[in-house]
Amino acid sequence: MNIFIHPQALSWFKQEVEVKSGEFVRFFARYGGSSPLHDSFSLGLTKEEPIEVGAMQEYDDVIFFIEQKDLWFFDGHDLHVHYNEKLDEPEYKYVKPE
Repeated sequence: MNIFIHPQALSWFKQEVEVKSGEFVRFFARYGGSSPLHDSFSLGLTKEEPIEVGAMQEYDDVIFFIEQKDLWFFDGHDLHVHYNEKLDEPEYKYVKPE
């Protein structure tokens, strides 16, 4: 599984989450909400250091990752993080690699 952070989304993380060079952003499965992959579960995020990495990608010295225990949520899909200008927030797309 891969994590793709598009440039406008990276800018959003730096401004709104105040993530700085060398810091970590974790994506995780959380109970509540919904997603295209699972009812009653949605994607959460937090700034914290990894424990057991399942997927990781670095963009402009910021490390985005998913813990091994949360990989089930993605069901074999890659995570693409875009920026939704209208809502001023990240937009998550789950793409099955070919």
